[in-house]
Amino acid sequence: MPRDFASAVWYKWAVVGMLWFVCFFNYVDRQGIFSVFPLLEQPDKGLGLSKQQLALIGSAFMWVYAGSGWLAGIIGDLVRRKTVILGGFLFWSVVTLAFGFATKYWHLVALRAIEGLGEAFYFPAAMAMISAYHGKATRSKAMGIHQSSVYVGTIAGGAIAGVMGEYLGWRSSFFLFGGLGVLVALLLWVFLKEPSAEQLAASRQEAAGAQPARRFNFPMVIVLALVFIGANSVASIFLAWTPTFLHDKFAISVSRASVYASAYLQTFSILGVLFGGWLADRLVRRFLGGRPMTQALGLCCGMPFIFMVGWSDQIKATLMALALFGFCKGIYDSNIWASLHDVVPAERRATAVGVINSISWFGGGLAAYLIGYCTQWFSMSVMISAVSVVYLIFALVMIGGVRRFMSGRQPLQLPHG
Repeated sequence: MPRDFASAVWYKWAVVGMLWFVCFFNYVDRQGIFSVFPLLEQPDKGLGLSKQQLALIGSAFMWVYAGSGWLAGIIGDLVRRKTVILGGFLFWSVVTLAFGFATKYWHLVALRAIEGLGEAFYFPAAMAMISAYHGKATRSKAMGIHQSSVYVGTIAGGAIAGVMGEYLGWRSSFFLFGGLGVLVALLLWVFLKEPSAEQLAASRQEAAGAQPARRFNFPMVIVLALVFIGANSVASIFLAWTPTFLHDKFAISVSRASVYASAYLQTFSILGVLFGGWLADRLVRRFLGGRPMTQALGLCCGMPFIFMVGWSDQIKATLMALALFGFCKGIYDSNIWASLHDVVPAERRATAVGVINSISWFGGGLAAYLIGYCTQWFSMSVMISAVSVVYLIFALVMIGGVRRFMSGRQPLQLPHG
């Protein structure tokens, strides 16, 4: 593809599309292991692992992912972002292939940790690239469309791994995912281009705004980080344990549990993220805090549905609650990075994403591990219902942060259309 295409008006949406596929594999590869947890517990089909051992497998990824995020962010601001994105993609795809050859418990823990290292480099560089191509008028829509790949990837990874695992063995899906990932990464190396110098300069100028001295809103960055820790802890619990929760509570097959866990939660999250991106791009025309307030709306509305997922003893009601929680979660997720990029300078966006991603995934890894560990004393239903309080607490933190640190500022002057 000629380099001049990177300056074409349509190409900024092509970039979103290409990164959509990279992010799709980012979540396909990380999600598949959770759907085969019930198989790994079985001595005949898996490795005879306990829930406590499975919890460590899941959290090993999250903790290494978290520990690497700050470095990934710094590198994303110093090195060509295309190189960081696609180099990381190739690396974690090869690691995913290696899962198919694992024969011992420590193999799985080590590979999950290494996979976390590779995947940590994607989001900081990718979000900075999207922000360079998309100004504030379209940033939430662009990031919302990109965010939908998280849910489609989670659906595909969870459902395919569960079905293939039940009929072809738990290793089979890792060969498929890893091999396809390598092929797509090599293909995108031809078509994905860095933004032009003019686009980068425009992005920096936009981030500085009319008040350069106040372009880095540090207190609001702290608020966004705290809220992301809470929201991501809840998300990590659902990503790691929903297939096992449905399999154990309603005595359904591994394939059905993995399909239900992925399809209901993630499909409605796609709708939520698209709605949240649309809503935020309109609210931000009226006041600067429009994006984080959209996130707060998602948290407030999602709280009762989290409670219902754990509390209901009917599978239809549980799945309905799971879907409605997914929609609300999508509203929050649509502006995770768009909100952050409104309060940090353009040249530090990848670093900011990396640092905050690190902090939040430490919380996510701890939450997923504790749920598995505490099944010795409490049912998973009770623990899932209890975490609904987390959504309420951090919704209030977000609302308070916007009122304190973003009210009183001039609304963003954005072009319409």
